Amino acid sequence: MRVLKTRPFSRKARSDGLGDIALLAAAAAIEAGLVDARLGGCLVKQRVARPGSGKSGGFRLIVAYRARDRLVFLHVFAKSEKGNISGKELRALQELGALYMGYSGDRITELVRAGTLVEIGFDG
Repeated sequence: MRVLKTRPFSRKARSDGLGDIALLAAAAAIEAGLVDARLGGCLVKQRVARPGSGKSGGFRLIVAYRARDRLVFLHVFAKSEKGNISGKELRALQELGALYMGYSGDRITELVRAGTLVEIGFDG
């Protein structure tokens, strides 16, 4: 399974101290069926602990996902920033997720090469 993140997600996660190891753990949990919420379409919401604390006060990740194929981290926010995403944000993220899930593997590779998406490898 390819694990990717958008460039804006990557910047926000880095500024929040949310590293690739935590993202890979979240991806593995999603692939194992341990999803916190299904948001419709290809979107899921996953909670991730803030370093040194628990999940309840941690981060919320909005992820586009297709089993055994690809997972794209789209949006991250801290629970302390906002309780949840708005309906408008949800619709926009569903459209973006559907777009990424609809692309061929070759197109995803092109987007990685162009820097639009960042691929996270399980090998570090």
